[in-house]
Amino acid sequence: MSRQRKRKGEPITGWINLFKPVDMTSTQAVAIIKRLYNADKVGHGGTLDPLADGILPIALGQATKTVQWAMDAHKEYVFTIRWGISTASQDAEAEVIATSDVRPDRAAIEAALKRYIGTIQQVPPKYSAIKVAGERAYDLAREGEAFELEAREVDVHAASVIGMPDADHTVIHVVSGKGFYVRALARDLANDLGAEGHITQLRRNRVGAFGAQSAVSLADLEALKEDKPALMTKLQPLHAVLSGMPQVQISPHDAANIRQGRSIVLLPHVVEGWREGRSDEDDRVALALMGEEAIALGEVRAGQFEPVRVFTG
Repeated sequence: MSRQRKRKGEPITGWINLFKPVDMTSTQAVAIIKRLYNADKVGHGGTLDPLADGILPIALGQATKTVQWAMDAHKEYVFTIRWGISTASQDAEAEVIATSDVRPDRAAIEAALKRYIGTIQQVPPKYSAIKVAGERAYDLAREGEAFELEAREVDVHAASVIGMPDADHTVIHVVSGKGFYVRALARDLANDLGAEGHITQLRRNRVGAFGAQSAVSLADLEALKEDKPALMTKLQPLHAVLSGMPQVQISPHDAANIRQGRSIVLLPHVVEGWREGRSDEDDRVALALMGEEAIALGEVRAGQFEPVRVFTG
Protein backbone atom coordinates (compact mmCIF):
# COMPACT_ATOMS: atom_id res chain seq x y z
CA MET A 1 0.00 0.00 0.00
CA SER A 2 1.21 3.47 -0.84
CA ARG A 3 1.77 5.87 2.00
CA GLN A 4 -0.96 8.38 2.61
CA ARG A 5 0.21 11.89 1.89
CA LYS A 6 0.57 14.15 4.89
CA ARG A 7 -1.97 16.96 4.90
CA LYS A 8 -0.36 20.32 4.35
CA GLY A 9 -3.06 22.43 5.90
CA GLU A 10 -5.00 25.36 4.48
CA PRO A 11 -3.48 28.41 2.73
CA ILE A 12 -4.54 30.91 5.40
CA THR A 13 -2.79 34.29 5.37
CA GLY A 14 -2.52 36.94 8.08
CA TRP A 15 -1.00 37.80 11.44
CA ILE A 16 -2.02 36.78 14.94
CA ASN A 17 -0.98 39.34 17.52
CA LEU A 18 -0.56 36.76 20.28
CA PHE A 19 -0.09 37.50 23.97
CA LYS A 20 2.16 34.55 24.85
CA PRO A 21 1.88 33.22 28.40
CA VAL A 22 4.76 32.42 30.75
CA ASP A 23 6.23 28.88 30.64
CA MET A 24 5.68 28.42 26.91
CA THR A 25 8.32 28.54 24.19
CA SER A 26 7.77 30.56 21.04
CA THR A 27 7.94 27.31 19.04
CA GLN A 28 5.16 25.79 21.16
CA ALA A 29 2.99 28.87 20.59
CA VAL A 30 3.51 28.60 16.83
CA ALA A 31 2.52 24.92 16.90
CA ILE A 32 -0.73 25.73 18.73
CA ILE A 33 -1.66 28.45 16.21
CA LYS A 34 -0.85 26.08 13.34
CA ARG A 35 -3.19 23.47 14.82
CA LEU A 36 -6.02 25.89 15.60
CA TYR A 37 -6.02 27.36 12.09
CA ASN A 38 -4.92 24.21 10.26
CA ALA A 39 -2.53 26.54 8.44
CA ASP A 40 0.00 25.33 5.90
CA LYS A 41 2.73 27.82 6.89
CA VAL A 42 3.33 29.46 10.26
CA GLY A 43 6.24 31.40 11.76
CA HIS A 44 6.87 33.97 14.47
CA GLY A 45 8.25 37.50 14.40
CA GLY A 46 10.91 37.26 17.09
CA THR A 47 11.58 34.76 19.89
CA LEU A 48 10.19 35.48 23.34
CA ASP A 49 11.77 33.59 26.27
CA PRO A 50 9.67 30.88 27.96
CA LEU A 51 9.85 32.79 31.27
CA ALA A 52 8.57 35.97 29.58
CA ASP A 53 5.05 36.85 28.54
CA GLY A 54 3.72 39.39 26.09
CA ILE A 55 3.57 40.11 22.39
CA LEU A 56 4.60 37.33 20.01
CA PRO A 57 3.44 38.16 16.46
CA ILE A 58 2.72 34.96 14.52
CA ALA A 59 2.58 34.96 10.72
CA LEU A 60 0.41 32.57 8.71
CA GLY A 61 0.70 31.73 5.02
CA GLN A 62 1.93 34.54 2.80
CA ALA A 63 2.50 36.72 5.87
CA THR A 64 5.58 34.58 6.60
CA LYS A 65 7.22 36.52 3.74
CA THR A 66 7.07 39.64 5.92
CA VAL A 67 8.48 38.15 9.15
CA GLN A 68 11.72 40.09 8.74
CA TRP A 69 9.84 43.37 9.23
CA ALA A 70 8.65 42.15 12.63
CA MET A 71 12.19 41.03 13.47
CA ASP A 72 13.55 44.47 12.55
CA ALA A 73 10.81 46.46 14.34
CA HIS A 74 11.21 48.38 17.58
CA LYS A 75 10.36 46.29 20.62
CA GLU A 76 9.11 47.53 23.98
CA TYR A 77 9.80 45.70 27.24
CA VAL A 78 9.00 46.10 30.93
CA PHE A 79 11.06 43.95 33.29
CA THR A 80 11.95 43.59 36.96
CA ILE A 81 15.47 43.09 38.27
CA ARG A 82 15.94 41.46 41.65
CA TRP A 83 19.15 42.71 43.23
CA GLY A 84 21.42 40.57 45.39
CA ILE A 85 21.38 37.37 43.31
CA SER A 86 22.91 36.54 39.91
CA THR A 87 22.06 33.37 38.02
CA ALA A 88 23.77 31.59 35.15
CA SER A 89 20.96 32.53 32.75
CA GLN A 90 20.31 36.06 34.12
CA ASP A 91 16.75 34.96 34.92
CA ALA A 92 15.08 32.63 37.42
CA GLU A 93 15.64 29.51 35.27
CA ALA A 94 19.23 28.59 36.16
CA GLU A 95 21.29 28.12 39.30
CA VAL A 96 22.54 30.95 41.53
CA ILE A 97 26.15 31.84 40.73
CA ALA A 98 26.74 34.87 42.99
CA THR A 99 25.17 36.88 45.81
CA SER A 100 25.76 40.36 47.22
CA ASP A 101 24.43 42.75 49.85
CA VAL A 102 24.69 45.70 47.42
CA ARG A 103 21.34 47.36 46.68
CA PRO A 104 21.78 50.24 44.18
CA ASP A 105 19.50 53.23 44.66
CA ARG A 106 17.27 54.73 42.00
CA ALA A 107 19.58 57.61 41.12
CA ALA A 108 22.52 55.25 40.56
CA ILE A 109 20.43 52.92 38.38
CA GLU A 110 19.04 55.80 36.30
CA ALA A 111 22.53 57.22 35.76
CA ALA A 112 23.87 53.82 34.68
CA LEU A 113 20.92 53.22 32.32
CA LYS A 114 21.63 56.43 30.40
CA ARG A 115 24.92 54.97 29.22
CA TYR A 116 23.02 52.22 27.40
CA ILE A 117 20.85 54.49 25.28
CA GLY A 118 21.97 54.65 21.65
CA THR A 119 23.95 52.19 19.53
CA ILE A 120 25.91 49.93 21.88
CA GLN A 121 27.99 46.78 21.84
CA GLN A 122 26.25 43.93 23.68
CA VAL A 123 27.47 40.41 24.40
CA PRO A 124 24.45 38.06 24.18
CA PRO A 125 23.69 35.80 27.16
CA LYS A 126 25.21 32.34 27.03
CA TYR A 127 21.69 31.00 27.55
CA SER A 128 20.52 32.10 24.10
CA ALA A 129 19.66 30.51 20.76
CA ILE A 130 22.78 31.84 19.05
CA LYS A 131 24.73 29.10 17.29
CA VAL A 132 28.32 28.30 18.24
CA ALA A 133 30.04 25.85 15.86
CA GLY A 134 26.61 24.57 14.82
CA GLU A 135 25.30 24.15 18.39
CA ARG A 136 22.84 26.35 20.27
CA ALA A 137 24.57 28.40 22.96
CA TYR A 138 21.99 27.43 25.59
CA ASP A 139 22.68 23.74 24.97
CA LEU A 140 26.42 24.27 25.42
CA ALA A 141 25.80 26.34 28.57
CA ARG A 142 23.60 23.65 30.10
CA GLU A 143 26.26 21.04 29.34
CA GLY A 144 28.90 23.13 31.11
CA GLU A 145 30.93 23.77 27.96
CA ALA A 146 33.36 26.72 28.01
CA PHE A 147 32.77 29.21 25.19
CA GLU A 148 32.56 32.93 24.53
CA LEU A 149 30.10 34.94 22.44
CA GLU A 150 31.16 38.00 20.46
CA ALA A 151 29.68 41.42 21.13
CA ARG A 152 27.04 42.62 18.70
CA GLU A 153 25.87 46.11 17.78
CA VAL A 154 22.33 46.78 19.01
CA ASP A 155 20.17 49.88 19.34
CA VAL A 156 18.49 51.05 22.54
CA HIS A 157 16.03 53.85 21.83
CA ALA A 158 14.85 54.46 25.41
CA ALA A 159 15.57 53.10 28.89
CA SER A 160 14.18 54.32 32.21
CA VAL A 161 13.31 53.23 35.74
CA ILE A 162 9.52 53.15 36.16
CA GLY A 163 9.26 51.61 39.62
CA MET A 164 11.12 50.55 42.78
CA PRO A 165 8.68 48.57 44.91
CA ASP A 166 11.42 47.89 47.47
CA ALA A 167 15.20 47.91 47.82
CA ASP A 168 15.47 44.44 46.26
CA HIS A 169 13.54 45.16 43.06
CA THR A 170 13.65 47.68 40.20
CA VAL A 171 11.19 47.89 37.29
CA ILE A 172 12.66 49.13 34.01
CA HIS A 173 11.13 50.12 30.65
CA VAL A 174 13.18 49.68 27.46
CA VAL A 175 12.56 50.29 23.76
CA SER A 176 15.10 48.50 21.58
CA GLY A 177 15.92 47.39 18.07
CA LYS A 178 16.55 43.88 16.76
CA GLY A 179 19.02 41.51 18.38
CA PHE A 180 18.79 43.14 21.82
CA TYR A 181 18.76 40.94 24.93
CA VAL A 182 17.06 42.24 28.07
CA ARG A 183 18.88 39.62 30.17
CA ALA A 184 22.22 40.92 28.90
CA LEU A 185 21.26 44.46 29.92
CA ALA A 186 20.41 43.24 33.43
CA ARG A 187 23.78 41.46 33.62
CA ASP A 188 25.75 44.49 32.43
CA LEU A 189 23.78 46.94 34.56
CA ALA A 190 24.47 44.91 37.72
CA ASN A 191 28.15 44.73 36.81
CA ASP A 192 28.34 48.52 36.31
CA LEU A 193 26.70 49.08 39.71
CA GLY A 194 28.95 46.62 41.54
CA ALA A 195 25.91 44.50 42.35
CA GLU A 196 24.40 41.12 41.59
CA GLY A 197 21.03 40.86 39.90
CA HIS A 198 18.75 38.83 37.65
CA ILE A 199 15.38 39.24 35.93
CA THR A 200 12.36 37.90 37.80
CA GLN A 201 9.67 39.17 35.43
CA LEU A 202 9.76 40.16 31.75
CA ARG A 203 6.97 41.33 29.51
CA ARG A 204 7.14 42.44 25.88
CA ASN A 205 4.47 45.09 25.35
CA ARG A 206 5.05 45.87 21.69
CA VAL A 207 6.65 44.59 18.48
CA GLY A 208 6.38 47.31 15.85
CA ALA A 209 2.69 47.76 15.00
CA PHE A 210 1.64 44.90 17.29
CA GLY A 211 0.76 46.17 20.75
CA ALA A 212 -0.93 44.85 23.87
CA GLN A 213 -4.28 46.55 23.20
CA SER A 214 -4.98 44.48 20.08
CA ALA A 215 -3.40 41.24 21.33
CA VAL A 216 -5.32 37.98 21.76
CA SER A 217 -4.62 35.15 24.21
CA LEU A 218 -4.39 31.46 23.46
CA ALA A 219 -7.38 30.94 25.76
CA ASP A 220 -9.43 33.33 23.58
CA LEU A 221 -8.44 31.43 20.45
CA GLU A 222 -8.97 27.98 21.95
CA ALA A 223 -12.51 29.04 22.92
CA LEU A 224 -13.23 29.66 19.22
CA LYS A 225 -11.71 26.46 17.81
CA GLU A 226 -15.13 25.09 16.82
CA ASP A 227 -16.12 28.39 15.18
CA LYS A 228 -13.77 28.91 12.22
CA PRO A 229 -15.40 32.17 10.99
CA ALA A 230 -14.99 33.71 14.46
CA LEU A 231 -11.41 32.43 14.62
CA MET A 232 -10.65 34.10 11.28
CA THR A 233 -11.77 37.47 12.65
CA LYS A 234 -8.75 37.38 14.98
CA LEU A 235 -6.39 37.50 12.01
CA GLN A 236 -4.80 40.83 11.12
CA PRO A 237 -3.95 41.44 7.44
CA LEU A 238 -0.64 40.47 5.90
CA HIS A 239 0.46 44.11 5.71
CA ALA A 240 -0.30 44.87 9.38
CA VAL A 241 3.42 44.47 10.03
CA LEU A 242 4.18 46.98 7.27
CA SER A 243 2.36 49.95 8.80
CA GLY A 244 4.13 53.16 7.88
CA MET A 245 5.46 51.81 4.59
CA PRO A 246 4.48 54.06 1.65
CA GLN A 247 1.76 52.49 -0.48
CA VAL A 248 0.54 52.47 -4.07
CA GLN A 249 -3.02 51.50 -4.97
CA ILE A 250 -3.30 49.39 -8.11
CA SER A 251 -6.03 47.93 -10.32
CA PRO A 252 -6.95 44.23 -10.65
CA HIS A 253 -5.35 44.28 -14.12
CA ASP A 254 -2.08 45.62 -12.67
CA ALA A 255 -2.27 43.10 -9.83
CA ALA A 256 -2.43 40.26 -12.35
CA ASN A 257 0.66 41.61 -14.13
CA ILE A 258 2.60 41.99 -10.87
CA ARG A 259 1.77 38.40 -9.94
CA GLN A 260 3.40 37.41 -13.23
CA GLY A 261 6.53 39.25 -12.11
CA ARG A 262 6.00 42.22 -14.43
CA SER A 263 6.55 45.89 -13.64
CA ILE A 264 3.60 48.26 -14.03
CA VAL A 265 3.27 51.93 -14.91
CA LEU A 266 1.81 54.07 -12.11
CA LEU A 267 -0.49 57.02 -12.66
CA PRO A 268 1.09 60.40 -11.75
CA HIS A 269 -1.21 60.98 -8.77
CA VAL A 270 -0.35 57.51 -7.39
CA VAL A 271 3.37 58.31 -7.63
CA GLU A 272 2.78 61.65 -5.92
CA GLY A 273 0.88 59.97 -3.08
CA TRP A 274 3.72 57.48 -2.69
CA ARG A 275 6.25 60.33 -2.46
CA GLU A 276 4.22 62.04 0.24
CA GLY A 277 4.11 58.81 2.23
CA ARG A 278 7.87 58.43 2.38
CA SER A 279 9.91 59.36 5.44
CA ASP A 280 13.15 59.29 3.43
CA GLU A 281 13.29 60.78 -0.06
CA ASP A 282 15.99 58.29 -1.06
CA ASP A 283 13.79 55.32 -0.13
CA ARG A 284 12.26 53.59 -3.17
CA VAL A 285 10.31 50.86 -1.35
CA ALA A 286 6.52 50.58 -1.68
CA LEU A 287 3.68 48.25 -0.81
CA ALA A 288 1.26 47.60 -3.68
CA LEU A 289 -2.34 47.21 -2.54
CA MET A 290 -5.46 46.32 -4.45
CA GLY A 291 -8.03 47.77 -2.12
CA GLU A 292 -7.10 46.20 1.23
CA GLU A 293 -5.30 43.19 -0.29
CA ALA A 294 -1.49 43.24 -0.26
CA ILE A 295 -0.18 42.26 -3.69
CA ALA A 296 3.58 42.83 -3.52
CA LEU A 297 6.52 44.65 -2.04
CA GLY A 298 8.68 46.45 -4.53
CA GLU A 299 10.33 49.69 -5.60
CA VAL A 300 9.09 52.75 -7.43
CA ARG A 301 11.46 53.92 -10.16
CA ALA A 302 10.83 56.27 -13.08
CA GLY A 303 7.07 56.12 -12.56
CA GLN A 304 6.95 52.32 -12.45
CA PHE A 305 6.38 49.81 -9.67
CA GLU A 306 8.93 46.99 -9.86
CA PRO A 307 7.88 43.95 -7.77
CA VAL A 308 10.49 42.37 -5.50
CA ARG A 309 8.39 40.09 -3.28
CA VAL A 310 5.00 38.99 -4.61
CA PHE A 311 2.18 37.61 -2.46
CA THR A 312 0.04 34.94 -4.04
CA GLY A 313 -3.73 35.28 -3.79
